[in-house]
Amino acid sequence: MQEQAAYNYQVVRQFTVMTVIWGVVGMLVGVIIAAQLVWPELNFAEWFSYGRLRPLHTNAVIFAFGGCSLFATSYYCVQRTSHAPLFAPKLAAFTFWGWQLVIVLAAISLPLGYTSGKEYAELEWPIDILIAVVWVSYAVVFFGTIMKRKTPHIYVANWFFGGFILTVALLHIVNSAEIPVSLTKSYSAYAGVQDAMIQWWYGHNAVGFFLTAGFLGMMYYFVPKQAERPVYSYRLSVVHFWALIFTYMWAGPHHLHYTALPDWTQSLGMIFSLILLAPSWGGMINGIMTLSGAWHKLRDDPILKFMITSLSFYGMSTFEGPMMSIKTVNALSHYTDWTVGHVHSGALGWVAFIAIGSCYYLIPRMFGKTEMYSKRLIELHFWIATLGIVLYIASMWIAGVMQGLMWGATNPDGTLTYSFVESVKDSYPFWAIRLLGGVMFLSGMLLMTWNLIQTMRGGRAVNDAPVLAPAAAH
Repeated sequence: MQEQAAYNYQVVRQFTVMTVIWGVVGMLVGVIIAAQLVWPELNFAEWFSYGRLRPLHTNAVIFAFGGCSLFATSYYCVQRTSHAPLFAPKLAAFTFWGWQLVIVLAAISLPLGYTSGKEYAELEWPIDILIAVVWVSYAVVFFGTIMKRKTPHIYVANWFFGGFILTVALLHIVNSAEIPVSLTKSYSAYAGVQDAMIQWWYGHNAVGFFLTAGFLGMMYYFVPKQAERPVYSYRLSVVHFWALIFTYMWAGPHHLHYTALPDWTQSLGMIFSLILLAPSWGGMINGIMTLSGAWHKLRDDPILKFMITSLSFYGMSTFEGPMMSIKTVNALSHYTDWTVGHVHSGALGWVAFIAIGSCYYLIPRMFGKTEMYSKRLIELHFWIATLGIVLYIASMWIAGVMQGLMWGATNPDGTLTYSFVESVKDSYPFWAIRLLGGVMFLSGMLLMTWNLIQTMRGGRAVNDAPVLAPAAAH
């Protein structure tokens, strides 16, 4: 008798649980560095200083929290939509343990001051090599599963996941080309403005593919599942994919306005950033309109609230980003807290919310339950986190515009009207409000952790589930 094939839920469960844990850790570090700006005396040790902890925060929230959620959801989605268990299950297990090792090494090396100095790519060369090995293994597992699928069609979420996996591999390997001089120090293989150009080709596409394409894969699978409705327009979803992946790759130079980068390259980045508005809003509309005929569900389903609100933030952030790439706007916004507000509008409102909603969908299924321990706690989490985001981004927008205006103000004789320290002093109240918003968002993650623990306590770990035949998969 032939043994029935089973979906591999063990690795999905492991990544889902670690998503919540790393979310708390990464956001706690974020709250600490926000507090350090309000109370500088909290910078009491080198390893605990803002300059050491800030890259730890960005790496923890992007690659630990965000990365684990992408592994979990892509592994779940590709199995369910391909009607096939994961290809090379031992390699899938390696991606879990390898990725956790990367995160732990980052948590040790960054506070100790070992850094390449590149935004979102601070980790030194031995860790970069480990990342590349884990990521190539991830690609083998994901695309191997698609190769053995039992359906002729590749569902659109897998196009987004696949595009994100391939592009991140390319970005990481090219940008991390470096010459080691010791075990803990290396220098970039590129020099000067070429190094800056490659760094922001990587940096902006880390946003475009790691934090957008991957999470759109999440949206295209989990929003229809939670709403119990088909995607509003499947044709639009495919157009969204091709338009997005073509356009995003060219937008990086908008990070380098008014620098030594050739002017035509800066303008090219600006133009493609403005074009990006169209596919981004097409995807947002597609996701929100999936609720057509099911809007009433938003009243009673806090998981859907997370997902639909995330799409609203996706639309808002992808309007704000192109606007900030316009040179005249950028002259005001660049290097100010407006940029911080923009980043967190996308990171908290879009990325974290769709990841949290997807995890709330997955957790009960990974522990043999029909729903989370407490629906009311999910509802409370939603409202606390939403209010926290609003406080955070509104305070940063106001502080950023104020900083830009103060730095650019001149007297009739051409001297600066304000000293830099005056802009710092006037930013203090807004930094305090930002800290409050961050504390609220972290509090929501702690509620989620409690909900997770209680759901785990009342359930049992599900390591596998029978593969459904395509006709019975609905």
